[in-house]
Amino acid sequence: MHFSPNTYTDLEWGHGDEDPAIFNPTDLDCDSWVEAVKAAGMKGLILTAKHHDGFCLWQTSTTLHSMKSSPFKGGKGDIVREAADACKRGGIKFGFYLSPWDRNCPFYGTPAYNDFYKAQLIELLTGYGDIFEVWFDGACGEGLNGKKQEYDFEGFIKIIRKYQPNAVIFNDRGPDVRYCGNEAGKGRHAEWAIVPYELCDREQTTPTGDSAIPGTLDYLRSEIQDLGGLETILYSKKLVFAGAEIDTSIRKGWFYHSYEEPHSLEKLFEIYLSSVGSNACLNLNIPPMPTGRFDPRDIARLKELGDRIKMEFGSDVTGKAKIEYTFLNPDKTQLQIDIAYKEPLRPKYFVLSEDISKGQRVGSFIITDECWDGKYRNFYDGTCIGNRKICAFSDSRCVNCTQPKDKFRITITAARGEIFLKDLKIFA
Repeated sequence: MHFSPNTYTDLEWGHGDEDPAIFNPTDLDCDSWVEAVKAAGMKGLILTAKHHDGFCLWQTSTTLHSMKSSPFKGGKGDIVREAADACKRGGIKFGFYLSPWDRNCPFYGTPAYNDFYKAQLIELLTGYGDIFEVWFDGACGEGLNGKKQEYDFEGFIKIIRKYQPNAVIFNDRGPDVRYCGNEAGKGRHAEWAIVPYELCDREQTTPTGDSAIPGTLDYLRSEIQDLGGLETILYSKKLVFAGAEIDTSIRKGWFYHSYEEPHSLEKLFEIYLSSVGSNACLNLNIPPMPTGRFDPRDIARLKELGDRIKMEFGSDVTGKAKIEYTFLNPDKTQLQIDIAYKEPLRPKYFVLSEDISKGQRVGSFIITDECWDGKYRNFYDGTCIGNRKICAFSDSRCVNCTQPKDKFRITITAARGEIFLKDLKIFA
């Protein structure tokens, strides 16, 4: 939820000199936020407790550029408190984004700013109950003194681990969840959660010795499509488990602009499939209006998204099938899954999950069905699976393949070690 003075100035990045008096939601209702979020099937809410403009949405002791100087509730308001309490009442999780870049703080660009930021972290981590995710990026512009800040990310992480040990930490370089490389809602063709240490080195011990084939990974960036491919990890001195979070907005902008429309239902569902359905987490931004409520257009679209997901995955026909698992080689790195139904049907989705407590292993798989001539024809080429891979059924290969079928086969063609599948679901 992007909510700050930008909501009132119609900006995406504030300058830090905005008058706190402009932040005054006249009809704030965080319970309605939670209701809309739950209607879409979302499990948690992350609030921008502070964006780049430095305005704090809680009763902080660190600065007057905060709710203390807002007319909302006579300077006694606390948006973080209201959002956290609403999440608790609604049964979803609560987290926050605390921008490292602060365009208002006079300490920014000096060592003192890290202490300032840590003080804000401690307030948020200790005053609002359980925090499920702490979100901070690498945004770093010049401060009032014309200097950029050298962030003490390791110190920030230690504080989070101390006060909220169960919180997931998002940062461009880990440690727990990493940036997917874009803000357009697009996942990779193969989204590995296992990536080189050289990309995600937060909270990691520096490798010693020559533990990899000589080479360099200096070119690694989050935007690269083959982060977890063998040709990349071959040169890494160490591997880490850090899944991707695909963050995007329901609208073009991150803050509310009345002239923008929410994305189409079809686009949002495609984003769902390429994130939740491709071994990643979806973080979908919904910006409140200046009143403090969501735009009715966004509320309606969230409900449509939730209904679409329920409809698409509402008919589980897994239990009607006879399923046989057969390893194809001694080291159990290839697996054939034969699926047979008594009556032909047209499945919509095959959903596969690995037991990621044992790591991520599957590198490629195919899904086939039995054609009219008794031969199996390929209709889905997959790469990695990970936590969840949603495979949409396609029958566009030829006119003879459009009829319902009673036999399907999933073949895992390659894996990095013994295959451990956790679940297989089929929806029609």
